[in-house]
Amino acid sequence: MTVLTITTASPVEAVPPACHRPAGPHGPADARGPVPAPAAQSPTVTDLVRLLFEGDDRRRVHGMWRELIADESFRHREGLSPAEQAALSYERLHAVNRRLEHAEDLATDPRLLAGLHEWAAIVHGGGGLCTLASIHYNLFLGSLLDHEDGPARDLTEFTTLRRTGTFLCTELAHGNDAWALQTTAEFDRSTGGFVLHTPHAGAQKFMPNTSPTGGPKSAVVAARLLVDGEDQGVFLFLTPLSDAQGTLPGIRVRRLPYRAGAPVDHCLTAFDHVPLPRSALLEAEHGRLTDDGAFTSSLGNRRKRFLQSIGRVTAGKLCMSGAAVGASRAALAIAVHYAQHRRISGPRAGEQVPLHAHRTHHSRLLHGLATAYAMTFLHRAVTARWADHAPGERAEVERLVAIAKGWITWQARSLTIEARERCGAHALFSVNGLADYPQYTEGTITAEGDNLVVWVKAASEMLFGHRGGASTDAAAVAARRDLTDTAFLRELLGHAESLWQARARKALRNGPAGDPLGRWNAASSSALRMVEAHARLQAADAFVQAVERAADPSARALLDQLCRLFLLAQLGEYSGDLLAAGHLTAAQVLDLPGVTEETVEALAPRMTALVDAFDLPPEFLASIPLAGASHLDEFNRLIPESDEETVGV
Repeated sequence: MTVLTITTASPVEAVPPACHRPAGPHGPADARGPVPAPAAQSPTVTDLVRLLFEGDDRRRVHGMWRELIADESFRHREGLSPAEQAALSYERLHAVNRRLEHAEDLATDPRLLAGLHEWAAIVHGGGGLCTLASIHYNLFLGSLLDHEDGPARDLTEFTTLRRTGTFLCTELAHGNDAWALQTTAEFDRSTGGFVLHTPHAGAQKFMPNTSPTGGPKSAVVAARLLVDGEDQGVFLFLTPLSDAQGTLPGIRVRRLPYRAGAPVDHCLTAFDHVPLPRSALLEAEHGRLTDDGAFTSSLGNRRKRFLQSIGRVTAGKLCMSGAAVGASRAALAIAVHYAQHRRISGPRAGEQVPLHAHRTHHSRLLHGLATAYAMTFLHRAVTARWADHAPGERAEVERLVAIAKGWITWQARSLTIEARERCGAHALFSVNGLADYPQYTEGTITAEGDNLVVWVKAASEMLFGHRGGASTDAAAVAARRDLTDTAFLRELLGHAESLWQARARKALRNGPAGDPLGRWNAASSSALRMVEAHARLQAADAFVQAVERAADPSARALLDQLCRLFLLAQLGEYSGDLLAAGHLTAAQVLDLPGVTEETVEALAPRMTALVDAFDLPPEFLASIPLAGASHLDEFNRLIPESDEETVGV
């Protein structure tokens, strides 16, 4: 394997190649078992793949990344130190860049960028690549491209990765309230440029990848623009951080402790009166500065200027959602394959049955598959809305992206933990992939805005500025009142959203007068339940639309059953409310568990088709011992003879 060499100011130990296995009776020393030839897909699986991966756009959005992670350089490497893991993440970032004809195309295409995260997240250490790619292509390069007012910038050293870009916004004392950050960039009339400064320890930039690992770097730094002492709001400033010799004067970089799940060189970064040229300021309609220091803006509100400056976080939310979707699908696929291969004692003496035979096992995975399909279809729908939205729709679509990111990443945490648990102690070993997914999805929950915080913002906007989820023909659908009718189940979920919205409105009106925080506290719990129901409803609608687009009759019937299972699972906790409001009968509430069990029983024989449609590269699956029929032999061969110990001599 060819390893890309990256020059750094502090040389990092060379990253060992992908791990090899010792020679044994089943193959040569460097074998991972034969890569299975892709099986001919059934029409059903072919149609499911088309629906999951954007149809005619599949090759452009997903094909390049699927091929990338099939390469041997993306296989597991045992025993890497944290520094070596971080170096490997940069090596893989360069592998991504070599695939691109124009790096700007990745920064400006939200579908392609989210697609990269979706596939990169499934490989060992993929969290590090996702983190670096999101920062370099979206937050850094994307911000430069979004602020193209003024003289054109030469971006060649960034598009060729001669310099890696990073993004410095969050501070040690300012995370979700980053609009209140304290780093300053003061206009210097004597030079026409700016002086970038960290006024106190709490204003240090928190977590950016600013160490020498990966080579020379530049950043866009969020700082408070001061002109003659007047605060004009937070803007972005292009700032060189390091060169081949190390960190530049006036810049202090300190590595943070190791963070599991995304091997990246996270650091604390501070500036001591660092001079910047006039061209450092990233300008657009929301803020411009003349050469003599006159400031103009289309926005009178400093907080709105900040939000405009960091507008790239919305595309970042799509990237985090895509990574969570990809990790969830891979985790479930491994767990389903393992359940089919792993044999345990059966009910009769001498009998063995696969884990998959037990309802207690396959039911949990089936519910996970239903959720993963819903997550995928929701992500597709939301990404399309963002890519194609009109200017007047921006606020609404930004809210939808934020809500979807919260729901998807929270589901990913649950699904990846479930998949890990279903594979027992074997799944605790990193080589089997499953141990890493929950750690990485924790990062997606916090990245680009903590989920709870972005949902609170959405809840406040939706409390009165949003119409509940029941459709215009809800009465006609409700008249059928059939728990096997997907349309009826969807309407029930819409009613649940409306019920929680009504509760939140009532709580707000009845809250303590003259106490805005007290009134919001009274309403906030119900408002968050409204947002949760809305997220589930959006996922259900995306799922229903996918069913309608199915071309193969068998795929359509299978998807409809899976969609029904998803909806039944969502409705369980709302059944009391729906009964009290007259949307469900007592008999239907009692029938819900039975209908759910019948749906699970019907779907259980089709789980292989459902995970085959995830289209994971055979090379990836062959590298995961748990995913193969010979998983016991494969796991045994992972231990080199030199590591064996003689016991009891």
